[in-house]
Amino acid sequence: MDLFCFGLGYSARFTMDALQPESVWGTTRSAEGLHAMAALGAMPLLFDGTAGASYNGAVSDALAEATHVLVSVAPDETGDPVLNVFGDTLSEAGPDSICYLSTVGVYGDHDGGWVDETSECRPVSTRSKQRVEAENAWLSFSETTGIPVSIVRLSGIYGPGRGPFEKIRRGTSRRIIKDGQVFNRIHGEDIGQIAAAALRQNASGLFNGTDDEPAAPQDVITYAAELLGVEPPEEIRFEAADMSPMARTFYGENKRVKNDKIKRELGVTLAYPTYREGLKAILAAENG
Repeated sequence: MDLFCFGLGYSARFTMDALQPESVWGTTRSAEGLHAMAALGAMPLLFDGTAGASYNGAVSDALAEATHVLVSVAPDETGDPVLNVFGDTLSEAGPDSICYLSTVGVYGDHDGGWVDETSECRPVSTRSKQRVEAENAWLSFSETTGIPVSIVRLSGIYGPGRGPFEKIRRGTSRRIIKDGQVFNRIHGEDIGQIAAAALRQNASGLFNGTDDEPAAPQDVITYAAELLGVEPPEEIRFEAADMSPMARTFYGENKRVKNDKIKRELGVTLAYPTYREGLKAILAAENG
C-alpha cells in the first residue's frame, strides 16, 4: 500500500499509523510544515488548494504512484480543492480507493434525536453546507469514475494533545450548560482505524465516525477534572456565556449520532467507545 494524504494533520497521522503503508506522501499548505511532515516519515509536498501552482506537478506525480488516497482538507466557497485541482489526475491514476474525512455537522440540528447515514442533512453553518456540497461532489466522482470513495463523517475530535486537560490546568475551561444539549466524540486512534478499514476494504458510501455515547459537554469536563483530582470549573448558562460565533453555532446543532454501520460493514471495534475510556488513556499516557 502506498498512501497519499491531502492534509497530513491530526486525523491523517492516526490513519497513517493504523495503515502502516510502504510509502506515504502528505501535503501541507505552507513550507513551514514540510520539516515536521518529513519527521513523521512522509514525503512532504506543498498544496495550498490553488490551481496552477508550480508544485502541483509534484503532487500529480505522487498521485500516479499512490494506491490509496486520504482527503483531510476542508472545502471553501469554490468547492473541494482536491477535486477542483486534481480530479482529472485522480480519475486517470485510478487509486484502489479514496477516503474523504467529513463531519457530522452536515446533519445539522435534529433536536437531540438520533441520526444515521440515511438521515436528512440539515446543515446550519456555512462550513457544514460546504461539506455537504463536497460530499456530493466526491460521491458523483465515485459514480462517474468507478473509484470507491468512502466518506467518514467525524464527530468532535479528541486525543493526545487535543483534549480538555490542558484547559482545565490553565483555568480556561468552562462548563457551559444548555438543557438537553449533547455531542458525540471520536478519539484520534479510532479515526485512524475507521479510515484505515475503509481504505483497506475499498469501501464506498457514507460512514459515521463516532463513539457510542452522546454526552453533555459539561459531563465530559466534570469527568476530566475528576481524573485530574481538581474541582471542575464553574457552571455557566449557555445564554450568559461569552462565546465566539463559531462556538455558538456548535450549540445550535443537537443530535445523537449512531455508529452501527462502521461496526457492521467495516468490522470496527472502537478502542475508546466513550469519552471515559479515551480520557483515561490520554492521562495514563501523559503520566507514563
